[in-house]
Order: sequence, then structure tokens, then C-alpha cells
Amino acid sequence: MKAVNLYDYLKNNEYPGRGIAISRTPCGKKMRIAYFIMGRSENSRNRVFVTDGEGIRTEAYDPSKMKDPSLIIYAPVRVLDGVQIVTNGNQTDTINDYMKEGKTFEDALRTRTFEPDDPNWTPRISAVVKGAAYQMSILKSADGNPESAQRYFFDYTDGVAGCGHIIHTYKCNGNPIPSFEGEPVLFEQEKIPFDEWSDKVWEALNFDNKVSLFTRSIEIETGAVETRIYNKNEEK
Repeated sequence: MKAVNLYDYLKNNEYPGRGIAISRTPCGKKMRIAYFIMGRSENSRNRVFVTDGEGIRTEAYDPSKMKDPSLIIYAPVRVLDGVQIVTNGNQTDTINDYMKEGKTFEDALRTRTFEPDDPNWTPRISAVVKGAAYQMSILKSADGNPESAQRYFFDYTDGVAGCGHIIHTYKCNGNPIPSFEGEPVLFEQEKIPFDEWSDKVWEALNFDNKVSLFTRSIEIETGAVETRIYNKNEEK
């Protein structure tokens, strides 16, 4: 697979939905994570990321406008014994709880399925990062058929320096919105500072549809982290 330019890849898709990108820096010493959310409805756009311990959670920007919190209020990021858990829904807690019991990422996600948002049946995307290794997953319907859940797991046991992968919920905009297809997309992680990388990811997301972005840099040897949060609502 040929590596894409992450920013061009995002710029050329007005609605990838929610997405997880994980990479290893060219020096091989750090991992980077990005998690973004987008929205088309007022309810989806009425959100911000806020810190929650070592992780983050979503909350309503204007509580008076919140209509249905069931699929949009959750903790996208949690940290368990140095393991970064990142997802697009409340399966973050499922993974966290299973791993506390000594069970695996796969064990947890085999108990879950796609979101019950007919007719989109939005996939659940998830990832864990430990040291230089990471795993990604997508749980989706069978080409829009809610009678069949398909679970895919991707294991990157030793992230390649200067490379990363991105997975997102939707292939593109549409009605209903088509689900992401295939394996996570390989992208090049160039040698730039963490702040610059975070800014470029945020700028690449479609202006009308982007809502929030979380980025994190993790030093593999020490576990030291840097975190950035971007909220479109707070930029107004």
C-alpha cells in the first residue's frame, strides 16, 4: 500500500465522520494519536472535548440545545496502565473494563456491534496504543444490512517509524452515509513538531463539518505525554 499525505487525504473528504489516526515519528521515539469528530446535525455539532483524568470526554457546548445524548456523549479516550484506548463511542468503557480483567481488545469488541442509527448503521471504530505497538478495529454492518455485524481487527505489533494508519466511520458524505471500506489507510508521518502536526490535521478537516480534535504525543520509553484539544465551538 502506498502511503498517502494525511492532510490531502482529509481535505479531499468533506465528511469522513469520526476518525482515529495513529503514527510513529520518524525518529522512532514517539507515537502520535489523533481523534476527530464531525457533525451534520445541530445536535452532533453541539459538542466539545474536555479533559477527564488522563483521557477526554464529550459534552454539550450548549446544554439547552442537546436533544439526544445517547450516541454523542461518551469518553473517547481513556488510559489504563499506560495503554491509550481511543474509540468513537461508549465501547471505550467496554475495552477498559475488559482489559482491567486481563481480557483483550478483541474480547471486548466481540461483545459490541455497530451503532443503532438506522439507516446509517454507523461503524464503531476503536484503537489501543501500547509502546510502539497499536491495534485498530472497525465493527460495521454488512454493506448496510443490519442483520449481519462484521468485525475487523488490525494488529500493528511494532509501528514503523515515519508511518501511521487512519480509520474513520464513513467512506464519504451521502444519504444514507456509506461506511468506511477496507483496511486502515497508510499515511506518511513527516518530521515536524507535534504542535504543527496537530494544527495541520485540524486545518485539513472540512470547515463546515468539523467539531473537535484531540491529539496526543507519547514518548515510548518514558510514557510522557503532550495533549492538544481543538473545539470549533470555542473558536467562534
